[in-house]
Amino acid sequence: MGLFKRKSNNESVGKKEITKVLFTSDVHGSEIAFRKFLNAAKMYKVDALVIGGDLAGKTLVPIVDVGEGKYEIQGEQVGKEGLSTVIQEFKKSGTYYTIVDKKEYKEMLEDKRKVDERFNEAIKNVLEDWVSIAKEKLKDNPIPLYVNLGNDDPMFMFDVVESSEVMEKSEGTILELGSHEMVSFGYVNPTPWNTPREMKEEEIYGYLKKEVEKLKEPSTAIFNFHAPPYGTNLDNAPLLSKDLKPVVKGGDVVMTHVGSTSIRKLIEEYSPMLGIHGHIHESRAFDKIGKTVVINPGSEYGEGILHATYIVLEREKVKTHQFVLG
Repeated sequence: MGLFKRKSNNESVGKKEITKVLFTSDVHGSEIAFRKFLNAAKMYKVDALVIGGDLAGKTLVPIVDVGEGKYEIQGEQVGKEGLSTVIQEFKKSGTYYTIVDKKEYKEMLEDKRKVDERFNEAIKNVLEDWVSIAKEKLKDNPIPLYVNLGNDDPMFMFDVVESSEVMEKSEGTILELGSHEMVSFGYVNPTPWNTPREMKEEEIYGYLKKEVEKLKEPSTAIFNFHAPPYGTNLDNAPLLSKDLKPVVKGGDVVMTHVGSTSIRKLIEEYSPMLGIHGHIHESRAFDKIGKTVVINPGSEYGEGILHATYIVLEREKVKTHQFVLG
């Protein structure tokens, strides 16, 4: 696909070029949310689509073929019609599934490696399905679709992205969206969950400083970083106890800031035009750090609800932004 330089798709306001972007994050395997994202791109007539990370789902459910057209799913039996209904619900909620016979199911119970193999296979298959969906939906209007991986995404997902004709990897390069450079990064500061792509704060800062220094015009750039900046409206999450349960006081869940201090520091140092973030599902919000507008669209992937942000950029400022929910 190359870099996004399709100026014919941009509007002009005097000498100010307009670029329209639709951003989402943390879809976690929900095909319904992904389809809604592509549909919204047509409705808003955007110039670029950006997914900020965490495409992979979090759970895998074995569906055991017990014979005679019957299937056992989490202790309940269904026929072929019931199976179809369950699969549609799984696609909505981002739940992966694998159909196995009784022997294969027993092997999964006894060998975690078998579970991991099935999980990775499901991740790959679903992402390949999404490539096909995007190719079909965007065939008449080939909007660039830039994809970042998040902290929950295994690295092999980049192989699927890079081999596709419709998705383009955003991490590890500087992309041009109209007049704006975009630098992307999917690793996050350490979490209690020990997810696949985490880094210590000093490592995040060191790596990203090198990347940001490649920008020609940091003041008009987009920081597409999965982790939100620390101490903003974007990074509020429940405070957890030692056993990883939300702390409750006076009947209310205690909230705390969990974003990245390094990412906040970089925003303060370079003052980009825009920061687009995800990771903290319950913190749908926008904020400002100095002159920089920072946005987290949040996530309700488990309900099949799309959380996205429609952003209109002029050459030197964020003209407008609004949350897209549905």
